[in-house]
Amino acid sequence: MNLLASQGQLRASLLRWALVCVPAVVLLGFLSGMLAQSGPDNPWFAALEKPAAFPPPALFGIVWTILYAMMGLSLAMILSARGARGRGLAVLAFAVQFLLNLAWSPVFFAMHQITGALVVILLLDVAVIVTIVLFSRLRAVAALLLVPYLAWILFATYLTFAFLQANPALDGVENANSVIRYAI
Repeated sequence: MNLLASQGQLRASLLRWALVCVPAVVLLGFLSGMLAQSGPDNPWFAALEKPAAFPPPALFGIVWTILYAMMGLSLAMILSARGARGRGLAVLAFAVQFLLNLAWSPVFFAMHQITGALVVILLLDVAVIVTIVLFSRLRAVAALLLVPYLAWILFATYLTFAFLQANPALDGVENANSVIRYAI
């Protein structure tokens, strides 16, 4: 049997990709949230009525760090599958869903667009499902690593919808704590 790469070379390739992808995905996710001023300290967000299922704010940082690390590892598995048919399309699907992921925080927290954020996350739901399907054709484990992420964003989709239902008057409002002054 003629092998293109030994098992050791394949493991080394995965390790190299993981050392790049995991920190990059975690860092970009962190930067998106930080630049959008996401979280409970955001004055606009603090003014929103929270859905009953809204978890403790500290949970979000923990969950997203774990999910981003799993996403990075999943991507590394696909990137290390050199020569695999469909690899390029799978990586493109990952890039699309990741850009949608990174866009959600700025749309919701920085632009205060709950409806816009709902559209972004619905597109994200579809993009993640497509990514999982494409990843499963190359590496089953890579696809399975994205399943908790899909579950979490489906929950986030519900939360975004619940925020919109509970706070329609604050959708698109620049600052919920600002005073409106009228000149007479």
